[in-house]
Amino acid sequence: MTHGSGAPSDWLLRWAHLLPAGGAVLDLACGGGRHVRWLAEQGFRVTALDRDAAAVEPLRPVAAEVIVADIEGGPWPSAERQFDAVLVTNYLWRPLWPAIGAALAPGGWLLYETFANGHERLGRPSRPDFLLQPGELLRVSEQLGLRVVAYESGQLADPPRIVQRVVAQRPGAGPEPAAPPLAGSRSPGG
Repeated sequence: MTHGSGAPSDWLLRWAHLLPAGGAVLDLACGGGRHVRWLAEQGFRVTALDRDAAAVEPLRPVAAEVIVADIEGGPWPSAERQFDAVLVTNYLWRPLWPAIGAALAPGGWLLYETFANGHERLGRPSRPDFLLQPGELLRVSEQLGLRVVAYESGQLADPPRIVQRVVAQRPGAGPEPAAPPLAGSRSPGG
């Protein structure tokens, strides 16, 4: 599956219930917009951000806002703006970590999934600059002051890839969600 086409990430589908209904979501490096489209269909106000103007042009009727910007070589285009959620998939540019953290409103959610160390055996990306190191998303979430709700690291199929993914919340407005049940867990006394 290419970035921007096909079905949304199963990570997004699994955790979208945490996002506030109708909330403002930034899809960072959105590509062709597979997540922009799905989120908009669910009633979210989506800001689509990518450097490829041709890729995001078809998203204008769907997204609440489309921003074309080179976030690696230019200024952060959403300074002073905050979102109920920031979604990042299949993209890594470490200098953006502080801007991503600052873009989260109090109580806002970070949903992040991208390639990790070991993926070079399977294909591109293969350069260490574009692969997360072991536990990196956990460390970054902690450095940003986020509360991690879910984290996974390992190999996925269809297509084969090695990833890390995290769901983390910026402290602030609203009650904290209950921790999700662990697979195979039982309730006390059960």
